[in-house]
Amino acid sequence: MLTEDELKNELAERVLKSFFAEKGSFEENLKKAKIDEEFLSKLTRELIENVSANINETAEAKPAEVLRDENTISAASDKAEILIEALPYIQQFYGKTVVVKYGGNAMVNDALKEKVMQDIALMKYTGINVVIVHGGGPEITGFLKKLGKETEFVSGLRVTDEETVEIAEMVLAGKINSEIVMLLNRRGVRAVGISGKDADLIHAEKKLATVYEQGEKTKVDIGYVGKTKQVDIRIVEDLIKSGYVPVIAPIGVGEGGESYNINADYVAADIAGALKAEKLLLLTDTEGVYKNFEDKSTFISTLTAQEARQYIKDGVIVGGMIPKVEACLRALQSGTGKAHIIDGRLPHSIILELFTASGIGTQVE
Repeated sequence: MLTEDELKNELAERVLKSFFAEKGSFEENLKKAKIDEEFLSKLTRELIENVSANINETAEAKPAEVLRDENTISAASDKAEILIEALPYIQQFYGKTVVVKYGGNAMVNDALKEKVMQDIALMKYTGINVVIVHGGGPEITGFLKKLGKETEFVSGLRVTDEETVEIAEMVLAGKINSEIVMLLNRRGVRAVGISGKDADLIHAEKKLATVYEQGEKTKVDIGYVGKTKQVDIRIVEDLIKSGYVPVIAPIGVGEGGESYNINADYVAADIAGALKAEKLLLLTDTEGVYKNFEDKSTFISTLTAQEARQYIKDGVIVGGMIPKVEACLRALQSGTGKAHIIDGRLPHSIILELFTASGIGTQVE
């Protein structure tokens, strides 16, 4: 019978070698992919350590040899099966690009923040090219409040004067962006923070708010709120080729050098489209799309682009879900493989979407 340490090493090796099945030499492919063997072995071992820790709590209840037979091997095998289930998806996305729009409660809840960073680290170490675009609306509002500046919204868009856009840029490109980079670097993931102004990544223009008054639709200038005019993706591609995870703040630059605050969902979609990404993942504070949000049985797990457009037109998709679905459509139209709206409140939601058969959230294809 294998000892516990031998079992852990055996499972770690099994996971690694299964990943490179049908890809040639294990050692050659590992070197070529620049995947950290020690990290993956450690990951497998840590999962099994969790089982061992639970067993140790009840060690006095049964003889050690019985515990090893009934619990350790069975539980460790279950853990191995979970990892093996993920292997086809790891192989499928190996070397592919996935854009993650990071926002919502997952950005402000420390426990969820930790899970997101773990997910991104795992993606990176299994050969996925990860690109992060982040939001930060609540933090901007909070900072403005501290400065005694009231926030006004028109049709869901923040009225943004020159002072407000300066504050927004400081919060997004400074505070939030640098924190995400730091959290990833601490996990051994080399991340670089940039904004849409760096290397002319996002050329922007003014976005007018649509207002309905007495049945009439009018356009209103709300300041430095922008929309993407053009994306120069070269800086992101260069960072990916150099092994970095780009972390992008949704600030664009206008023709006169002025800054524009842009909806992060749309920026993520534009970046995903420009990269021809395999997937776009939008983290939200809801499970996904419903035909009737009050009736949980009407959850929609898969939407075609045609259905999505029709649901928006018919008023099935409303409110804050509209820009998210529109962002998915925008990404698909520009060459992204699939787009997903997933619940960022669920721990490890990214990994559950990518590496399990059932997935979560709403897939738009």
